[in-house]
Amino acid sequence: MKIGINLLLWTGHVTEDYVPILQAIKDTGFDGVEIPVFDASDAAHYAELGAIMDDIGLERTAVALIPDEEHSPLSDNAAHRQGAVDHLKAVIDCCSAMGAEMLVGPYYQPLGVFSGEFPSVTELSRCADVHRQIVPIARAAGIGMAFEPLNRFEAHLLNTIEQSIAYTNRVGETGFGILYDTFHANIEEKDPLAAFHAAHAAGALSHVHISENDRGTPGKGHAKIRETIVAAKALGYDGWLTIEAFGRAVPELAAATRVWRDFFPNPEEVYTEGYRYIRECLG
Repeated sequence: MKIGINLLLWTGHVTEDYVPILQAIKDTGFDGVEIPVFDASDAAHYAELGAIMDDIGLERTAVALIPDEEHSPLSDNAAHRQGAVDHLKAVIDCCSAMGAEMLVGPYYQPLGVFSGEFPSVTELSRCADVHRQIVPIARAAGIGMAFEPLNRFEAHLLNTIEQSIAYTNRVGETGFGILYDTFHANIEEKDPLAAFHAAHAAGALSHVHISENDRGTPGKGHAKIRETIVAAKALGYDGWLTIEAFGRAVPELAAATRVWRDFFPNPEEVYTEGYRYIRECLG
């Protein structure tokens, strides 16, 4: 398994100004970083980032979102659904330029936009149609895709692993799997470890976010992080264990994820103690 950390702890747009942080992450022992690709307008920027991370010696994955309803795969407006396709194609171009091996995130609906109802077959069908167009493009570029089921307060389409397994079957494309997040599972799953095993048994477990119950420093809360890592090791999972912790560095994301207070004294605690805790759990 490889250990990474999501740069959303610091920023929604990584630039060369963050080289000291990237170097500190490498010096701590991390294998790689997860880079937000929220602005997909300039693939050359991500190519430059890739070169910087090559020099430092960091591998990378990428995280993306659906920015708004005009790019929503769920929209009843065909132009908006085409906007989703175009957006995700641009994201994949940036990932390819950067040398990212995996694209993760809740790229199936805008954050915090709800229908007020259980996800409909129509919504699921529209979304699957968008993803069927995108996955082969990512696969051809050598990029795996892992979508992230979120808790019910952030999204309504996909909240549980059971729903997510059914959705991977609906899409029916290889290279399209599930991101298991210990924070969201702590909220939505009656038995988070059983859900983790179910994702693996379905052949759909493609990425893991290590996220504490308050989205703070891993190991300082009650999310089943240790148990998840032990299970991952026992099952032979060989993908990423990526720390995802949120502060207030990205105001739009903080608002969408309801982060109103600080959960850690500083980011250094998150990445140093988080890394140490994961290593301890791995044994």
